[in-house]
Parts: sequence; structure tokens; C-alpha cells
Amino acid sequence: MNNFLKNLKLEIFPLSLILVLAFSRLIPHPPNFTPIIAAAVMSGYLFKNIYISSIVLLISMFLSDLVIGLYSNFFFVYFSLLLIMFTCTKIIKDLNFKKLFLLSVFSALIFFLITNFGVWAFSNMYEKNLSGLLYCYLLAIPFFTNTIISTIVFSYLAYTVKNFYYKKLYN
Repeated sequence: MNNFLKNLKLEIFPLSLILVLAFSRLIPHPPNFTPIIAAAVMSGYLFKNIYISSIVLLISMFLSDLVIGLYSNFFFVYFSLLLIMFTCTKIIKDLNFKKLFLLSVFSALIFFLITNFGVWAFSNMYEKNLSGLLYCYLLAIPFFTNTIISTIVFSYLAYTVKNFYYKKLYN
């Protein structure tokens, strides 16, 4: 196989995987059980170029949001995903199962803290004081469980698929 085709396959695979992860938000699922945080975690591992990674993640999120419906605190969602992606890209150099687990839990926690802060700050559901913020976080805990589990599951799935694919490509 010539280098051009091999390089093309190397770029198409991560692009396809991130798009599949993001668009899987469109199928029925339990609340907050989506692969989108895993897509942010794995973007730096899958792409060589962080700018391409950012663009693919944001465009796929936006396109799926157009179908699902736009929401008022989208800035906090997109910001948290970019923060996760940039952070994981810096840490993810020598990825292994243990590091992937820790990154998944850390990323789910970052997403939880930032997005629920956005809900508290820009909705009329909670008092604008510390107890209102803590109450917002408390009520979000059941969703957080699904967020952690889905991030771990989909991160490991993406990691395994990527390693299997690249092993097949180079053998």
C-alpha cells in the first residue's frame, strides 16, 4: 500500500470515529449516557493535529445539536469539551488502560462541574447563592453517574477500536 493511501486511512479513521461518537447522541439513550466526553478525551489520541481535533469535535457537536435542539447553556458544554480535549491531549502521550480510566473520570468531573455551573448561573431554577449552586450540583448527581460510566465505556471502546484498526493497518 502506498504512503498516500496509508496516510488517508490514518486520517479517515479518527474523523469517522469522532463523528460516530458525536452522532450517537441522536439515538435513544439514558440521560447523560453519551460518548461525547469520550470523544473529547480521545481526540488528542486519535488526531495528530489538535486544531483538526477541535474542529471535528465542535462541528460534530453542533450538527448533532441542530438535530437535538439548541440550548441556552451550550457555551458551557462546548467550553468543557474543548478544555477536556486540550487537557487530555497534553497528558495522553503514552496512553494505557489505567491512565485512560483516570482521564475518563477526571473529564466527566470537569464536564459535571462546568456544565452544572452554567445551569445554575443562567437559569431561574436555583437561587443565585452558594446554597443554590450546591443544590444544583446535588440534583445533578444521578446524571453524573451515567456521565462517568458512559465516558469510561466509550473511551475504552474507542481506544480498543483504534488499536485494533491500526494493528490491522500496519500488519
